[in-house]
This record gives sequence, C-alpha cells and structure tokens, in this order.
Amino acid sequence: MDWMIIKRVLVSGAKNFARGGAVSAATVLIMTVTLAIIASLIFLSALLTFTLDTIKNKVDVSVYFVTTASEADILAVKDQVEKLPQVASATYTSAADALAAFRVRHATDQLTLQALTELGGNPLDASLEIRAKDPSEYESIVKFLEASPALSTGGASIVDRINYAQNKEVIDRLALAITATRQIGFAIVILFAIASILIAFATIRLAIYTAKDEIAVMRLVGASNAYIQGPFIVTGVITGVIAAVFVLILLWPATWYAGEKTASWFGGFNLAGYFSDHFAFIFLILMGSGIVLGAVASVFAIRRYLKV
Repeated sequence: MDWMIIKRVLVSGAKNFARGGAVSAATVLIMTVTLAIIASLIFLSALLTFTLDTIKNKVDVSVYFVTTASEADILAVKDQVEKLPQVASATYTSAADALAAFRVRHATDQLTLQALTELGGNPLDASLEIRAKDPSEYESIVKFLEASPALSTGGASIVDRINYAQNKEVIDRLALAITATRQIGFAIVILFAIASILIAFATIRLAIYTAKDEIAVMRLVGASNAYIQGPFIVTGVITGVIAAVFVLILLWPATWYAGEKTASWFGGFNLAGYFSDHFAFIFLILMGSGIVLGAVASVFAIRRYLKV
C-alpha cells in the first residue's frame, strides 16, 4: 500500500468520524466510560497493592531466646536466618533494648514500672524480628528455626519460644487475601475488557451501518477488504484516542479532589500523587487501550459487510 492510498484511508477515516455526528459523539462517550473504568481498575489495583504491602510490613515472626544465650550465639542465628532466600529482614533486639522499650511504652503506668523494679532484674528475653518476603513463607522459616542444629549451643537449644502459632491465623488470612485479590483483580480486568470490546463493537457497528451502501458500492468496483476496512479502523482509533484524552483530562481534577481523602482513609495512599508519579504508565495504558479497543471493534463490526 503506497503513501497515496494510506493518505486516502486516513483522510476518509477522519471524514467518517466528522460525518458521524451524534453517532461519533455517542461512541466517544461510551469509549470514555469504558476507559474510565479501566483507569479506575488501575487505581484500585494500586490501592490494594499499597494496602496489602502495608499489612505485610506489620506481620512478622518473633523468635525469643533463653536468658542464658550469649549475644554471639544469637547473632550467629541472625546470620543464618538472613541467608534464607525467603527472608526479607531480621532485626535483633537485645534484652536491654527490650527492657528500655518496655519502660517507654509503660511510662505512664506506675504500677507496672513498680512491679518491674521489685523484680530486681530483666525478665525480658533477647529476640529476632523476622519479616518474610511473602506471608506464605513464614511456615518454612519457622520449620528451619525449629530443626536447624546450628541453633543449639553446648547441646541445649537457645530458642525459648517462637510466636508463629499466635500469628499463624493472621498470616494465613493475609496470604489468602493477597492470592484472592490478585485472582479477582485479574478476572475483573478480563471481564471489563470483554465488556468494553462488546460496547465499542455495538456503537461502532451502528456507525458503520450508516455507510453500508457506500461499502456495497466499493465492493462492486473491486476495492480490497483492507482498503474498505482502513477508514473505519482509523475512525475507531480516532474515537479511542479522543476518549483517552478526555479520561486523562478528567483524572487531573478527580485525583486532586480525592487525593487527600484517600491519604487519610488508606494510611498514606494519595491518588493525586500516584497519578502524577505514574502518569506515563497510565497514559500508555489508556491510550493503548483506546486504540486497540477502537481498532478491534471496528474490524469485527465491518466483517459482516465484507462477508469474510
């Protein structure tokens, strides 16, 4: 296809869009709603990811050591744990640090502080706070801690207790929530993608219906399918691009208005900040979605009249 034919196809597609009038406007409106739904799914996915990451950062497993354990032995355990591929971090808290933190937390509770003073020593154990890269990995980490012979010194285990049993239900629920959220999110994206194509297909087919006589004449004079399809595909692409631009323009005031509210409701997630930081990504997704949906819907809509 030479440049002259390409130019005719582009010009014809633009004219079809301009001549469409109310039908073109309705198609743009439907496509705008469709792309707005896709944009909403992008923000919803980002919000869920932020929320789940926040929760994951608050879930951990603590390993408490016997009071006779030396700091060197505990740090050796820490080194072994940090080498595990499923471990994100391991933080050591000495018995003295634990006691200081306890005093700070109960600074206004005189009865507790008085009871602590009467004990005449430090009743708190040194500990390791372990965070896994994924909540589903905590069980394997705990099994390593319980089974590894390197955790013993002088024939006796230096591990007093592990709080995994108390947190297991929370960790399991979190792992299930993360898996379910990803699966449901993927299903929603597929569902709306199919709905978007069907809606765009119906509206673009209406626009093509008004030009069925013109298509019939072009078929009679021997025009190729590609030449007939070209202008309508261009019309669909123009529809998608205009709709994407409208959505991007509308997102600026919408995210700015909702930004502070989401930041206060969801622990720091700001829609306006996310939109600004990921504008290029959102632009490509919406523009690409608009172009693909418009082109694909146009191809399927005109197939009936081409009898292919």
